[in-house]
Amino acid sequence: MRVTILQPSYIPWIGYFDQINKSDVFVFFDDVQYTRRDWRNRNRIKTTKGEEKYLTVPVEAKGNYDALIKDIKIHYDNKCWEKSHLGLIKENYRSAEFFPEVFPILERHLLEKYEYLSDLNCELTRELSEYLGIKHVQFVKSSGLGITNYNDSTEHLVNICKKFNATTYLTGDSAKSYMNEEMFKKENIELKYHGYKHPEYNQLHGKFLPYLSIIDLLFNCGKKSLSILKA
Repeated sequence: MRVTILQPSYIPWIGYFDQINKSDVFVFFDDVQYTRRDWRNRNRIKTTKGEEKYLTVPVEAKGNYDALIKDIKIHYDNKCWEKSHLGLIKENYRSAEFFPEVFPILERHLLEKYEYLSDLNCELTRELSEYLGIKHVQFVKSSGLGITNYNDSTEHLVNICKKFNATTYLTGDSAKSYMNEEMFKKENIELKYHGYKHPEYNQLHGKFLPYLSIIDLLFNCGKKSLSILKA
């Protein structure tokens, strides 16, 4: 039983979906502190000029530095950020082969008017995973597991893994700097680092740019995307 635990992010990069695909259980880690200027509420697309552009979801987090991810609300105003995002996506990807297949998924969720950022991120990630053909994974939110008895971040992760009788915990390479590996060994849980190598694929608008949102791959490659991202 392989478990992955990641914070819910806005239209994440392709490595995020590779971790989903390599999991039996994927836990949206939504009961930890929200981090500003991070991937929770933004990601990057490629413009017709061959440049990166950030799409950022406005949130109501000002002054609330201890807020948990699950409690962060989306800020809606007369600027209509969701229509702006859809307009920018359409402007830069309308000529992509699989735009007609993928754009309605984004449009449906961005116009849903979710109250909470994590709900938007989780539901959109689930449906994009389904489009990719990832059907074997159980998605859950950590906030629904009732896990409150832990002393530090590693113990929190271990307790989540134990909840699912995990034999393996798959995590990102950056976790090496803070993970207490002995706690996993003590529970007979193999700690495996992702070690993801970013593939290249046919991309619009000039020189290939890596580490963009998954939607760049989906617009260009459609349902072939899963075989590309897990190569």
